[in-house]
Amino acid sequence: MTTVLITDDQPMQRFGFRMLLESQDDMTVLGEAPNGAEAVRLSSQLRPDVVLMDIRMPGLDGIEATRRIVAAGDRTKVLIMTTFDLDEYAYAGLRAGASGFLIKDALPQELLSGIRAVATGDAVVAPSLTRRLLDAYAHHLPETGQNSPTAPDARLSPLTDRELEILTVIGQGWTNTEIAERLHLAESTVKTHVSRILAKTGARDRVQAVVLAYDAKLVRPA
Repeated sequence: MTTVLITDDQPMQRFGFRMLLESQDDMTVLGEAPNGAEAVRLSSQLRPDVVLMDIRMPGLDGIEATRRIVAAGDRTKVLIMTTFDLDEYAYAGLRAGASGFLIKDALPQELLSGIRAVATGDAVVAPSLTRRLLDAYAHHLPETGQNSPTAPDARLSPLTDRELEILTVIGQGWTNTEIAERLHLAESTVKTHVSRILAKTGARDRVQAVVLAYDAKLVRPA
């Protein structure tokens, strides 16, 4: 059973989410929060598998609420809901530790699949959309001059050459199937490499691995 906390400042939006989620045999709604502060409090109290998080809310917004929930170190994952696919806050949400994001006009089945994916540690966002978002907001990353020395990112030091190669193509938006085909590996081997990359770098999921690839300058905006 996947447990969910719904966070949105619109009562009708929360009602719609609840009706949809409670129609599923494998999901249950533990509570609702009308703002970020209440989301943080209820997340700590109820420890849901997934927090469905709005971004724009009065008081504590969804970005800061996400940061606090993730910083608590519980198993709870955050799935951010944005108004449109290049929401200026979505990048900040990923950097705050969200496990992915969906668009509010997503089909019901897409939302349900997204919640299930986040609950099991997978990325919600399609790789192509992930890269498009990060490319659009790459200016949030620190700029480094072409002739300026850049210290290696310490998070990459435990990785083998193959794992570094796979992290790079993850950042480029390749799926596991594409990695397997292009690097001539079994897909099960790719999944093993991805799991090891997440464990060694401390990335929570594939989306955070993409953020790391950009941070470490393994990938440059297209």
